[in-house]
Amino acid sequence: MNESHGGRRLLLAGGGGGLLGRAVLSALPSEWSIRSVHRRAAPNESAPRVEWVPSDLAAVRDWDPIVTDCDAVLNVAWYRWGPPGRFQSLSEGLARLLAAAKLRGIPVVQVSVPSAPPHLERELPYLVYKRRLDEAVRAAGLPYAIVRPSLLFGPHDVLLGVMLRSIRRYPVFPMFGDGGYRIAPVSARDVARLLVHQLEHPANATFDVGGPAIYRYRDVTDRMYALLGKRPRYWHLSNRGSLRLAGLLQTLGSTTLYAYEVEWLLSDTLGIAPTPILPGPLERIEPFLEREASELTRRAAPELGPIAEGA
Repeated sequence: MNESHGGRRLLLAGGGGGLLGRAVLSALPSEWSIRSVHRRAAPNESAPRVEWVPSDLAAVRDWDPIVTDCDAVLNVAWYRWGPPGRFQSLSEGLARLLAAAKLRGIPVVQVSVPSAPPHLERELPYLVYKRRLDEAVRAAGLPYAIVRPSLLFGPHDVLLGVMLRSIRRYPVFPMFGDGGYRIAPVSARDVARLLVHQLEHPANATFDVGGPAIYRYRDVTDRMYALLGKRPRYWHLSNRGSLRLAGLLQTLGSTTLYAYEVEWLLSDTLGIAPTPILPGPLERIEPFLEREASELTRRAAPELGPIAEGA
């Protein structure tokens, strides 16, 4: 127990300024304080129990003074895209954090990603360095958990909210392939609940985590059109055309969607079932989409019921 933080337990969180980090901060019980290490403070990090350490995780050379008095370590940090050296630097910085935690016997909870197509696992720096770090966590001899959520959604996300805004803004929306591949979006709040549980009771295991329902991608985009009061209008692309378009946009500097993310979607491997260890009902995407659509249109979204499940 950390006495210097009012008797609270102390969590060291790496990368806590993003969607999932913000959700963890809201879900963490009051008996915890947080030492949050990342470059820019999040709005809810002004709370008295939060100590923000402004630093790039890759740049921290000595983690000893930062992990002092910590009761657990949570890492949610990773980049979506970049050259190999960017991922290598972050991986090395987090390896130094893991080594400092190991010296003190501090439990570690690592957020990772589900399995991708084999050649991406072998060749994509995003995944190559992520898997090396996952294995280092497993091999450290510490209490640990590795949580691998499917597609995350929540306020200010980079997935469903971005798709809704794009459908509202543009006359057509690209449909990659036939749209029949499955997705299982999971609420950042539900993943945060699982992370908090693992911080307190690490299972020494790896969990793939999907949402409460598995949908066909095309059914989700059709629902977005309906909520916005529009008739679906798609720019239909073959699998090859989808990858070429995403690659072109990526080359031009777009950060909306990367080619490997499109390939991952098309592989039909993201229809992941929910973890059985998370108690209580999980949040479905329909109410979230209705709220987001209402904010965009400034009118009440129609109540259309559940989206057909595609399992």
